[in-house]
Amino acid sequence: QVQLVESGGGLVQAGGSLTLSCAASGIRFSDNAMGWYRQAPGKQRELVATISGGVTDYADSVKGRFTISRDYAKNMVYLQMNVLKPEDTAVYYCNAKRLLSDFTLYTYWGQGTQVTVSS
Repeated sequence: QVQLVESGGGLVQAGGSLTLSCAASGIRFSDNAMGWYRQAPGKQRELVATISGGVTDYADSVKGRFTISRDYAKNMVYLQMNVLKPEDTAVYYCNAKRLLSDFTLYTYWGQGTQVTVSS
């Protein structure tokens, strides 16, 4: 059974920092691209950051402030968030994706963790 369990969310003042963690189980961790998405109230879920084969990618809105990383030994993914802004307030979701050679795409989601940034 695949499980992605996020933790580390909370309430922080603008300018502060938080680190989100995602514990993955039930998947071949090294075969999956991992990512963080977020969804603010009334908005669509959006990509925040991804990491695959050591290559990272970020949404323009978080470049220079957020850092995604993964620990293969612990099957963990992290999102270090610095200089947080009120507009970063959202539910943050951990995501795992694996594309097979026949182009079958497997994607999994965590339950989400709330991040609230006060002004």
